Amino acid sequence: MYWEIGKYVSKKVKSNAWGKSVVNEFSDFIQKKYLGIKGFSAQNVWRMKQFYEAYKDNEKLSTLSREIGWSNNILILVGAKTNEAREFYLMLTAKNNYSARELERQMDSMLFERTMISNKKNKSLVAKNNALSVLRDNYTLEFLAIPSEHEELELRKAIVSNLKNFILEFGKDFSFVGEEYKLQVGNTDFFIDLLFFNRELSCLVAIELKTGKFMPKHLGQLEFYLEALDRDVKKPSENPSVGLILCATKDDTVVEYALNRSISPTLVADYKLHLPDKKILENKLRELRELAEGESQKGKKKPKSLKIKKK
Repeated sequence: MYWEIGKYVSKKVKSNAWGKSVVNEFSDFIQKKYLGIKGFSAQNVWRMKQFYEAYKDNEKLSTLSREIGWSNNILILVGAKTNEAREFYLMLTAKNNYSARELERQMDSMLFERTMISNKKNKSLVAKNNALSVLRDNYTLEFLAIPSEHEELELRKAIVSNLKNFILEFGKDFSFVGEEYKLQVGNTDFFIDLLFFNRELSCLVAIELKTGKFMPKHLGQLEFYLEALDRDVKKPSENPSVGLILCATKDDTVVEYALNRSISPTLVADYKLHLPDKKILENKLRELRELAEGESQKGKKKPKSLKIKKK
């Protein structure tokens, strides 16, 4: 209905038959004729026009937009500036059945930009193991409300106390299994900080928390936990376990070296306790795209033909 109204108003405005005052009259007419009806303020009617005009030439987006509610459509229409970003949030909202509040949080945290940057940085890792595609190399945990200087115990307890928001940040396919999950190997007990199950991948996801900088030795510890999970905890119908080291900071070069020869499905990510700077992320994503385009063009260049000088 909103699509059809937007189409009608758009054509009227385009033909110069309607202006702002006529749209205001149209809004008043609907609200008076159908007493108590909501959602037809003049501002919302203009939104319907904008909605139609934004998607009318893009069949894929117009189809996706009809799978979610009007409030979420408006959030995406106003907040996402490119068709790529709009497609991302439309699909994400439809898949996870986000409320307007949940979607707004994801957009405020720049989830699209963070996901695109992470995908480009971890392209080679995902190519080796598709299970890593559900993880990113950066997470925003502003909802924890803990001081910048904190211990691992404080971080873990804050996450467990805010599981709903934590799972929203990671993805709704994650289900919480346990905190300090106990593994017994031989005569020794070991404890995984956080253990989740991912329904889409049908596998366990072990998360190790580090409040300092990533160190290569952390990888060996997590790989050991994954081996123990696969041998002693994983059910026959489930896929191999996946690991994530969530640390305060990391050096991407050190991470690349550490993961290069690792055969375990593991990713290293850092976390922030505040919402990201929008301009910094947009610039970073643009730089990565330009770099990728430059490499692509470089690969397309034809070798120069050799010219033989005549004596």
